[in-house]
Amino acid sequence: MIDSAIIVVYTLALLVIFLYSLSQLHLLINYFRAKRSVDTSEKFDFNVEGYPQVTIQLPLYNEYYVVERLLRNIAKIDYPKNKLEIQVLDDSTDQSVLKTAGIISELQNDGLNIQHIRREKRVGFKAGALKEGLQIASGEFIAVFDSDFVPGENWLKETVPYFKNENIGVVQTRWGHLNRDYSLLTRIQAFALDFHFILEQTGRNFGRNFINFNGTAGIWRRECILDAGNWSGDTLTEDLDLSYRAQMKKWDFKYLENVETPAELPVVISAARSQQFRWNKGAAENFRKNYWKLLNDSSVSFSTKFHGFFHLLNSSMFLIVLLLSILSVPVLYIKSTNPAFSWYFNVLAAFAVSTLIFFVCYYVAYARIHGNSFRTFFRFIGMFLTFFSIAMGFSVHNSLAVLEGHFGKKSEFIRTPKFNISNLKDSWKGNRYLSGRFSKNIVIEGLLFLYFGFAIWSAFHLNDFGLLVFHLMLFSGFGFVFFNSLKAEV
Repeated sequence: MIDSAIIVVYTLALLVIFLYSLSQLHLLINYFRAKRSVDTSEKFDFNVEGYPQVTIQLPLYNEYYVVERLLRNIAKIDYPKNKLEIQVLDDSTDQSVLKTAGIISELQNDGLNIQHIRREKRVGFKAGALKEGLQIASGEFIAVFDSDFVPGENWLKETVPYFKNENIGVVQTRWGHLNRDYSLLTRIQAFALDFHFILEQTGRNFGRNFINFNGTAGIWRRECILDAGNWSGDTLTEDLDLSYRAQMKKWDFKYLENVETPAELPVVISAARSQQFRWNKGAAENFRKNYWKLLNDSSVSFSTKFHGFFHLLNSSMFLIVLLLSILSVPVLYIKSTNPAFSWYFNVLAAFAVSTLIFFVCYYVAYARIHGNSFRTFFRFIGMFLTFFSIAMGFSVHNSLAVLEGHFGKKSEFIRTPKFNISNLKDSWKGNRYLSGRFSKNIVIEGLLFLYFGFAIWSAFHLNDFGLLVFHLMLFSGFGFVFFNSLKAEV
C-alpha cells in the first residue's frame, strides 16, 4: 500500500510538471509567431500631438547605496521638463533620508520638477506609497522604477507613444542586468529572468493572454490604475495583483521586448532569498485572490484561463519539484525491489519529454541574449544544468513561501537589500542592510544535501543509474544553497 501510494503521488507530480511544460511550449510557439509578425501598433506623434503629462514614481525604503545613482540617472531622461514630474516616495527610516534630500535639492535647483514625499506611517508598504503618491500626481501616465533600475535617456519616448491606443493600460519593458557576470548567483538569476522577460512575457502578450506589470520598468495609464481598484497591499506582489485586476477590467497591456531597462541583481544569497520569498509567496497569494474570479469570467478565453493558471501557480512548481525530489529516493528502491513495477517505470520515462521542452524553451531565450553558435550552445548546457540544480536547491525556501501564500498567512514586505555592485572588485561585505539572521531553512537544506548524497550512493549500491543525473543535480543544488547560506551568515 505504501509503495503504491508513493508511486501514485510521484506520477501525479510528473503529470503536473508535464502540463506546465506544455504551457511553456505554447508560449514558445507564440514567441516565434511574434518574431515573424509586424508590429502595427498605433503611436503618438509628439511633433503633431504634443507631449502628454508624465509622472515618474520612485518608491524608496532605506536605499543608501543606490539612491544617488537612481536620482542622477532619472534626471537625465529626455522629456520636456514642463511635462515631467518626479515623485520620490521615500519611506526610509535611516540616514539615507538626508542623502536623498540633498540630491533632490540639488536637482530642484537645476530646474527639475522633483518632489521628496515622506509618509508618517508605512501603511501598505510599496503599494501604499504608490497609492498615496498617485493622489497628488499630475501625470496622465505613471512610470515606476525601483531604486536599482537605470532606464535609458529615451525611455519615455520609447514607451509613452503606445498609449495612443486608448485600450492600453500598461507598457512594460524588459529588464536588463548591470551585474550579470558578477558571480554564479547573479548569472543564474539573469538566466531565469531572461527566460521570463523574453519568452514568457512575449509569448503571453502575443497570444493575448494576461501578462504582468513587473513592479518596475513599466508605465501605467492613470485611468487604468483607478478603474482596476488602485494599488493594494494585501499581497506581497502588488504589481501582479493590480495587473490581473486591470486585465479582468478589459485593459490591454503592451510588452516591449526590445526596450531594455538595466537593473542590479542581488549579489548575496540572503538578499536573493528575501526576493524569492516575496515573489513566490505573492504569486500564491494572487492565485488565491484572483484566479477564481478569472475562472468564473465567461468573457475570458480558455487560453487565458489555462495560462493564467500556470502563471499564478508558477511558484507552486517549487512545491511539486520538492515533493518529486524527496519521493525519487524511495521510488529508486521500489523499482529495485519490485520487478512487477518495471513496465510502469518504463512508461513514466516518457515524461522526460518535459525536460526536453524546458531545454528548448530556455535555449531560445538564452540565444536571444548571447547569440546562436556552437560555443553558445555548449555554454548553455552547463548553465541549464547549473540553473535547475540551484533552483531545486531553493525549493525548500520557496515551497514554504508558497504554502504561506496559499494558506493565507500574512507577513511583512521584506525589501531586497541593494548594493550598487557591478564588478568583482566591489564587495557586499559590511552592507548595513544585511540582517545577519540565521534561517532555519538552512538546516533542512543541509539535511537534504546529505539525503541526496545517500541517493547517489544508492544508485551504485542498487546498480540503477536511471535517476543519477537528477540526484547529482539535487546534491549539488542543495550543497550550493546550504554552504553559500552558511558563508553569508558568518
